Amino acid sequence: MVGSARDPDDPRRIRVGVSEYAVAEGDALLTTSGLGSCLGVALHDADAEVAGLLHAMLPTAGASDSLPAKYVDAGIARTLGAMEERGAHPRRIAAKLAGGSEMLDLSVAESVGARNVETAREVLGDAGVPIRAADVGGGHGRSIQFDATTGALVIKTAHRGERTV
Repeated sequence: MVGSARDPDDPRRIRVGVSEYAVAEGDALLTTSGLGSCLGVALHDADAEVAGLLHAMLPTAGASDSLPAKYVDAGIARTLGAMEERGAHPRRIAAKLAGGSEMLDLSVAESVGARNVETAREVLGDAGVPIRAADVGGGHGRSIQFDATTGALVIKTAHRGERTV
């Protein structure tokens, strides 16, 4: 875990902040909020009951960047590595994505959110990790809760309510 913390009111819950990732086994809930253009990448090995959650801000890391979880590419690599250390097998891991919204209309280039989603799809594809579900894009923020045992991802939004993928 990088920077994440267990909730003192609910020991099952592990909060993952911006530019952080966490890996958990068994009966744990990985949560994050504030996913606007940021991307939540939920990774799960059902057989090992090992899950990882990344809250990344930007698509790609620079060569000298010391905060890999800030970036989709480096953050996914770190999260997958930490999951493997806990017994997950690379060929059994599947992903779910949430976030990557277009929060500001700058009309200059492709939005950060869209680039985050595109980078995640590329990195996960290169790693052989299938994406089982995605709730990305749009113009609204999201909060998510990821169950390490079942792999269920609950996505909450102010305007669209709650859904589980």
